[in-house]
Amino acid sequence: MFTGIVEEIGEITAVEPSGDGVRLTVRAPKAVSDAAHGDSISVSGVCLTVVDQGADWFTADVMRQTLDMSTLEGVAAGLPVNLERATVAHGRLGGHIVQGHIDGTGEVLEVRPGAQWSVLRIALSADLAPLVVDKGSIAVDGVSLTVSDASPAAPADGVHWFEVSLIPETLAATSLGSRAAGDRVNLETDILARHVQRLLTFAAAAAPTEGGSE
Repeated sequence: MFTGIVEEIGEITAVEPSGDGVRLTVRAPKAVSDAAHGDSISVSGVCLTVVDQGADWFTADVMRQTLDMSTLEGVAAGLPVNLERATVAHGRLGGHIVQGHIDGTGEVLEVRPGAQWSVLRIALSADLAPLVVDKGSIAVDGVSLTVSDASPAAPADGVHWFEVSLIPETLAATSLGSRAAGDRVNLETDILARHVQRLLTFAAAAAPTEGGSE
């Protein structure tokens, strides 16, 4: 479990084939300072398990399903990544509850720089759009953010999007400061929204059909 408060920007240093997945090596001095074999570390929003480590690096296996759903597909050495160690039970929940189980990816449509912040508009799939609400929480590349605007339920051009406003600290302390239009990002919607959607799906399936018996 994570909070979406990035602790450091690390770097992918090696990518090796491993079955139908890959094994990544990540430079992460702070993240491995108290890590142990089997610990979880969020890598740009993806929860990975430490399988080996050194003084300033760790390796983790990424299975095919994770590659298919995230920006880790096709990743290469040199890529900067947001890193966060799993939260501890007595720590402060500075962001929101982030599982590191991403729902998919989005595409940066626009970056609007401001005097004190930048606004990112990010496209997302139609199935994820109902889970994103204005002033709600979302994790983008593992960063806990507040949604500052969202497209209507039926956008005229068919493109669903949301916006987040990034303060200078977020721009400097995470990889989001270097994002540009066309970049793909990992998205994790709010776990509470996903549970509500699932409950509503079951309720609709259990409801009697029109003209049927009650």
